Amino acid sequence: MEEILFLLQPSRWPVQLREDDAELSSTLRHVKDNFDKALTAMISFQTKNSERIFSTVMTYMPQDFRGTLIRQQKERSERNRQAEVDALVSSGGTIRDTYALLWKQQMERRRQLAQLGSATGVYKTLLKYLVGVPQVLLDFIRQINDDDGPMEEQRERYGPHLYNLTKMVTAIRVSLTLLWERYDTFKLNKNQMNLLSEAVIVYTSEFERFITFISDVFANSPFFISADTAGTLGSRENEEYKEIIVQAGRTYEDIGFCVEYISASGEKTLILPYHRYEADQGNFSTLMAGNYKLVWDNSYSSFFRKTLRYKVRLHSASSGADKLKVEAEGGSEA
Repeated sequence: MEEILFLLQPSRWPVQLREDDAELSSTLRHVKDNFDKALTAMISFQTKNSERIFSTVMTYMPQDFRGTLIRQQKERSERNRQAEVDALVSSGGTIRDTYALLWKQQMERRRQLAQLGSATGVYKTLLKYLVGVPQVLLDFIRQINDDDGPMEEQRERYGPHLYNLTKMVTAIRVSLTLLWERYDTFKLNKNQMNLLSEAVIVYTSEFERFITFISDVFANSPFFISADTAGTLGSRENEEYKEIIVQAGRTYEDIGFCVEYISASGEKTLILPYHRYEADQGNFSTLMAGNYKLVWDNSYSSFFRKTLRYKVRLHSASSGADKLKVEAEGGSEA
């Protein structure tokens, strides 16, 4: 599109066209106006989409100095990338060279984000607890930049229509290039000028419609939701769960859990052995009616408290089930 706009600059027109062919000159000005409008729509789409994604991501980040530092780093990175593009243009780089550089920058950014989302070990710990990047955001960054992730699915689903439009605009560019090269020996008649004008109108209108459609797709994508929205949806999905907070020292990515049976005399019997979990579900059979205590242990953690969601269901084949009592406890008990 930018190559066509470059050709449509009056200074790039053949001399004879500028001097003698007023009708074609008028047609070309209308063609240029249509492409200017389409290019503006594309730039607006890219800018708004980038800002919206970044704003959505930032809702998952700490709202303190760390979030400010991340914003400043993003702005600094964007300035550096733009400076690289400006330097290329100043040194005589072509439009194609510019877009090759932009593509390289985009792929490098995707690669870095994918590596960030796949971080492990000490680096992952630093990201989560020093920088404040939550696990859900690391998962999102990894998946959204994966070669087989949701963005690839969007390309497979909506790409063919865009590819057809790309073929069409390429044909328009080739036609203009040939016209400029052969203008001294070949001139468009009125029907050919009308055909060129109609082709441009069809392309630019379809391109703008596609951009509007894709904007709606991304605006309503389930993988671009804010932290508040995700929390609301999560609470709806898990409304059967109860929630408690296990204070630090009393986890990290895991928490100790066991089940005890307490007899009428107060004697404790371990039903489910102690183990440390990130998340778990399961069931066990009770041999005796009485009190069962679910114990979550965070005593080994000196700094991090844990918010815990849990749900307990009792299933029984006899009427004695109503004698069972389940207590949930979070604290320093082991």
